[in-house]
Amino acid sequence: MAATLVPQEEVLPDVLPTERLNARGMATRELRDELRRINNVGNIFTVAGALVMSFGVVIAAGVLHTWWAYLAAWVLLARGHVGLNILGHEAAHRLLFSNQKANDFAGRWLLGYPSFQAMLGYRRSHFAHHRDEMGPEEPDYGLYAGYPIPPDSWRRKLRRDATGASALKNFKGLFGAVKKKKPEALQILAVQVVMIVASIAVMRPLMYVVWVLSWSTLWRVSNRLRSIAEHGGLIRSKDRRLTTHVIRQTRFARFWMVPYNTGWHLAHHVDMGVPWRNLPRLHEELVASGWVTEELEYPSYRAFWKAASNGGEKTADAADAPAATNSFLNF
Repeated sequence: MAATLVPQEEVLPDVLPTERLNARGMATRELRDELRRINNVGNIFTVAGALVMSFGVVIAAGVLHTWWAYLAAWVLLARGHVGLNILGHEAAHRLLFSNQKANDFAGRWLLGYPSFQAMLGYRRSHFAHHRDEMGPEEPDYGLYAGYPIPPDSWRRKLRRDATGASALKNFKGLFGAVKKKKPEALQILAVQVVMIVASIAVMRPLMYVVWVLSWSTLWRVSNRLRSIAEHGGLIRSKDRRLTTHVIRQTRFARFWMVPYNTGWHLAHHVDMGVPWRNLPRLHEELVASGWVTEELEYPSYRAFWKAASNGGEKTADAADAPAATNSFLNF
């Protein structure tokens, strides 16, 4: 039998609906209204913290202006770009701030464009992802399909990410969109030019170099590892347990790779209108109902990646094809 990452029927009990959850796992009305409440004040501090973790790190490196400071910034910016992109994802869902002008301003100009995320284009393609995961309009099918894959294929993918080869494809797409004068591409370019000029003005051009290098290498690796852990090797289904993995969350993973509760990804796909702060609570409801079982959950990300890279000999090359963008640079 071929290896698969698709859960078997015995770990998918048919227990819905309940008094608190409907047949799709969404909370019933009163609880749903509570779960969907946005914490505007808290998110102001959350966005500020993400900016400190990204811009603050690279500014500190510029102030110290030593080789080890830039090296540390390169490493820490991997987490910085994760934070910007995941909060940009929250803004794409219109869940960062209740005021939509404030939500989109923060999502575009503070979080998205500095980290090469075309938020408006991402919003369009990402909603297609939520409407029908692994369906005919899935924008990231090339990223998720074909798992588990052989270890050598897994290493090639990560090597392309770590060396900047994957990022180069994204930059070619960005500059192609700039040539076509697509608005968001021009806006991203404008933000990047401002950042370059600012780094030169303070005589620290290495600050911008480190910013781009970290995005192009370490963040690309992190982004693939997280994305595959969310949907890799799953199938099209109305049952979200067959489209989205469940992985136990640890403090280190939540800090470094899946901050802002994005690791509770099944809950996010059950109800994409639930803000990040309330995803663990929805997950707890899914567990309490018996719909999410212990057997369905991977004990760690490491355990999942081992399973995802433990495939046999490939019969098709689709899983080894580079994903277009993982949606974040769609114009």
